[in-house]
Amino acid sequence: MTAVEEKLGRVRSDLGEHDGVLVAFSGGVDSGVVAAIAEDALGSSAVACTAKSETLPAAELDHARDLADEIGIRHEIVEFSELDSEEFVRNDEYRCYHCRTMRLGEMFQRADELGIEMVCDGTNASDPGNGHRPGLQAVEELEAYSPLREHGITKTEVRSIARAYGLSVAEKPSMACLSSRIPTGLAVTEERLSRVERAERLLRTWGFTQFRVRDHDGLARIEVGEDELETALSPAFARTAREHFSDLGFEHVTLDLEGYRTGSVSPDETPE
Repeated sequence: MTAVEEKLGRVRSDLGEHDGVLVAFSGGVDSGVVAAIAEDALGSSAVACTAKSETLPAAELDHARDLADEIGIRHEIVEFSELDSEEFVRNDEYRCYHCRTMRLGEMFQRADELGIEMVCDGTNASDPGNGHRPGLQAVEELEAYSPLREHGITKTEVRSIARAYGLSVAEKPSMACLSSRIPTGLAVTEERLSRVERAERLLRTWGFTQFRVRDHDGLARIEVGEDELETALSPAFARTAREHFSDLGFEHVTLDLEGYRTGSVSPDETPE
């Protein structure tokens, strides 16, 4: 038995000791693995719960629904708005803390309605050392349980477990909420979130796989993965992006020659 298999067995036994668990479920690889293990250990007593808000792209909500069906776990959706919070809208360095506090609060409320005491999230053992992560403070304060972190399962091992379960998200690129595209200090608004979501939907439609569109108050800064940079540098792409992004409300469109990277405008960008 490999070290990863041993860790997986411990997590499965750990979750199996509870009467039920609710998994904060974004549809990414981390929360997907926790949901798969929970369903494996508890069957119908495991629930995956996704928070629907302005910062979650519609495509990601669809992916979460599909992944829950794939796993065979019951899927709940709660709705709320981060934009109701002045602290979140202010978009300071603790924006992610305010967001995670609200999201997990909704999870605990739904768990209470379902008679479930344990709320789990997908924090893994690699996360605490991965830059500025105020969202982890919210996890600790609300006492959500992070089984991957508790049992020392790293991001690389998470993907290995996802492959073992045959999950379609095993190689899915990291994803962070739409507010991470807005530079710290610039207010998060529905208009900015919406145009970023629509711009990134275009990039996905055009075949890009690893990217971000950063909204610098009307200036769109496009980041793409290094292996896709050559495509983005073509005159044809420049013309197309300028035309379509202008239609979305961006006044200027630029391509970042440094390419895709997390946290380039928001130090608390938290990938899934």
